[in-house]
Amino acid sequence: MLGVSRRGLSTLRSRAYSPILRSLATIAEKNKYKVLVVGGGSGGLSVAQQIYDRFAAAGNPLEAGDIAIADGADYHYYQPGWTLVGSGLRPKTDFRAPLAPLVPKHIAYIPENVKSFSPKTSSVTTVTGRDLAYDALVVATGLQINWDSIKGLSKALGDPNSGVSSIYSYDTCDKVWDDVEGLRSGQAIFTQPAGIIKCAGAPQKIMWMAWDRYRRTDRSDKIKVDFYSGMPTMFSVKKYSDALDALRVERGVGGHFGHNLVAIDSPNHRATFKKADGSMVDVDYTLLHVTPSMGPLDLVKGSPIADSAGWVDINKSTLRHNNSDYGNIFALGDCSSLPTSKTAAAITAQAPVLAENLFSVMETGKVSGAEYDGYTSCPLLTGYGELMLAEFKYGLEPKESFSDFFDQAKSHRFVQ
Repeated sequence: MLGVSRRGLSTLRSRAYSPILRSLATIAEKNKYKVLVVGGGSGGLSVAQQIYDRFAAAGNPLEAGDIAIADGADYHYYQPGWTLVGSGLRPKTDFRAPLAPLVPKHIAYIPENVKSFSPKTSSVTTVTGRDLAYDALVVATGLQINWDSIKGLSKALGDPNSGVSSIYSYDTCDKVWDDVEGLRSGQAIFTQPAGIIKCAGAPQKIMWMAWDRYRRTDRSDKIKVDFYSGMPTMFSVKKYSDALDALRVERGVGGHFGHNLVAIDSPNHRATFKKADGSMVDVDYTLLHVTPSMGPLDLVKGSPIADSAGWVDINKSTLRHNNSDYGNIFALGDCSSLPTSKTAAAITAQAPVLAENLFSVMETGKVSGAEYDGYTSCPLLTGYGELMLAEFKYGLEPKESFSDFFDQAKSHRFVQ
């Protein structure tokens, strides 16, 4: 394993879980809540606490159990950490924690998944048939990874000798490191699909980390690294895309754009890509890192609160539902229709706006002046101890925090 500093990574991990590692939340038994949050991921946990704090700050504190989080998952996963697992920097167990202890004790915890939304009656139904009513609803369910959209992928991921892996699952992120570290020569291919995915920079983060690992261990002259993307460019924001493409050329990484992975023949180590013109091309690989296509959860997609694409249909500024009849519904994070990159950083900017507007609606019937501008961020790891910090907002316009101190469109070392 590389001898790089772990201090910064330890801080990152502790921050991921430190805010609410408290007493085990009360298992909720009542069926009506002032605020019901569906989803106990980073978005749901964060916004539930911020809503509670906002009422308290106004001198109108909510009672314990007035806010509830409904989620049937046993564990909470800090998914940005999976890139570090695939890079050999952390064990995957560092990025998983039991969900129940993460829910604050003053927030009711409902250990069930929701199976349907009934916005006309301000209620949801869980998988056990339990009806939960609410005054206000926050949807933070995340999105769905479509593993079966690529023929042969699931089989390949389960085969330790296939050379196929993905950082997009807790079950497979450690296989990425096994494959990267085990490769001595051949063709290493990293893919990204067209369309919406969570953390759109992650497919190339793991590629850059692998490239750097090969460079540091004197394997770069024996391993060819290629990036196959269904997108037309390296990144959606031109400023960063141009810089990343220049880095790709400088490092000798092949770039194949408009190529969507559609099938894997793992016994023969062959990947099939569909090009923008509809033609197919077969490519042999030794290592294949796959980013599957993603989309809205079936739970949301077929519900009355979804837009035509299947995302929760909310105003891009206020995060309140666009249907005035559903004005007590809000959403944030990956499940929402917000036209910005789906990242944990985006959630940190969305949650305070949602909390403020939900509070205002419940107190006055109207949203406040709080608006979300689409801010999101992608710390693009470009090697061990270095990154390019991409920050932008709606319209793919850069919104940078540190441009007065360094050029954010360049890769910088942060660990010596």
